[in-house]
Amino acid sequence: MSRFYEAGPLAKVGINLFYGYGYNFYRQENQLRADDQRVRQMACSLLGRARAGLDEAEARYRRDNIAPPTRANPFPDAGVVANAQALERLGREVGALEGQIRHQPVPENDRMTQRYRSEAGTLAALAEKDAVLVGQAELLRSMLEAAEAEAILAGRREIEVGIGAITATLRERQTFLL
Repeated sequence: MSRFYEAGPLAKVGINLFYGYGYNFYRQENQLRADDQRVRQMACSLLGRARAGLDEAEARYRRDNIAPPTRANPFPDAGVVANAQALERLGREVGALEGQIRHQPVPENDRMTQRYRSEAGTLAALAEKDAVLVGQAELLRSMLEAAEAEAILAGRREIEVGIGAITATLRERQTFLL
């Protein structure tokens, strides 16, 4: 019989690989940690699509509303420029949120942290906060992706409230880990 069919030695090698190197794919904590990373990546993807929609709307707005300069009118209308800058600012804010989500901390896996809190419980609570984050990002994406600049400018206050809500959720997530 081949050594490949002997469960005893193979199981020992497998246990060494899982526990000896400090990582076990089957532990609930590791699955929750991977889920946390996946959910945050999903939120970043949604915000990236929202940002792309904003950038496209801004480019169309500038192309359609800012006339080429002439001798009689060398500068564009100040209101049109202010609206274009407002679209640009919203795009930067959404992009900043995406960067903040990407770099959110996760609980450390050291003995001091384990002494004061359960890693699985902490990660499960973070998953709940991240689910809210994904819902907020999806709502923002649905408002901005493929929207016209005029519609975005008309709903700018609600978009700013949405950005503020996502920022508050991120702050709440960071505070939870302190």
